Amino acid sequence: MRAAYYRAYGPAREVFEIGEVATPVAGKGEVLVRLRASGINPTDAKKRAGNRGTIEASLVIPHHDGAGMIEAVGDGVDPARVGERVWIWEGQFRRPFGTAAEYIAIAADRAAPLGEAASFAEGAGLGVPAITAWFSVFKDGPVAGQTVLVTGGAGAVGHWAVQFARIGGARVIATASSPDKAARARAAGATRVIDYRKDDVAKRVREATGGRGADRIVEVEFGGNLPVALAALRTGGVLATYASMGTPNAVFPYYDALFKTGGLTLHVVACFNEPDAMRRRAAAEISAWLGVGALVHNPVVAFPLEKAGEAHAAVEAGTDGKVVLEV
Repeated sequence: MRAAYYRAYGPAREVFEIGEVATPVAGKGEVLVRLRASGINPTDAKKRAGNRGTIEASLVIPHHDGAGMIEAVGDGVDPARVGERVWIWEGQFRRPFGTAAEYIAIAADRAAPLGEAASFAEGAGLGVPAITAWFSVFKDGPVAGQTVLVTGGAGAVGHWAVQFARIGGARVIATASSPDKAARARAAGATRVIDYRKDDVAKRVREATGGRGADRIVEVEFGGNLPVALAALRTGGVLATYASMGTPNAVFPYYDALFKTGGLTLHVVACFNEPDAMRRRAAAEISAWLGVGALVHNPVVAFPLEKAGEAHAAVEAGTDGKVVLEV
């Protein structure tokens, strides 16, 4: 099969190779998926650049996320799944071979039903960001009747978090940096969008909640936004954060947390480290929402498999939209 791979860490346009590798075979409890698209996340680019430890094999096919069709099943898997459209999650988890290839053999429960409502390219944009968003919203249980603030409401994770919170019955406030992104956050279900570059986010959130503050915040930039988040959060609220790229070594204002929130609950969300049963539940619920057409997708920026280096460079440049490889 054809695959995009690298043998050493380094710059995107220098280390990627395109070539033939052995086609995998579905083992016990696995399915063989003919991939149509492979989703790229910032963590994939960081790993390829060498920012996530030592290289795990002499040849690495990257990417956790993807989408395609099941072509074969291993022992213990219902043969009726052959021909099913699926999206892949954790495709490269704890192994060197991911979705940047024509085929992947993967545990059957890591190939979730895609249905007909989404394209393969859109399905490849689920995986890491969607499951991260699910935990950021529902890690403590239902959010019905709550006010949830999602920072970066048009981003890869934030866009899903807005939708999941809305589906869960919450009132959603989002932040965005441009009119186009604000429109996307509103289309996803945010009832109010705040331009964080021009406005006082905490002040607007408190105005919108009668001075109470948000019940829950889904935070894209923990270190940089922490003072604002604490000011916007209600007493006893929940702060769920999944990234801190701008300020990775955050300074925690302990007494602000103590006196302004009166009992802050903080979750650092890492989807790969959440309980396995909960991850499967997240994937099942996301598939169910997809099946009834309840979800809208961010714009897709597609590259052919042969342009894997350019695609990674686009992710590193902060390209707006979900970057995928079409296989």
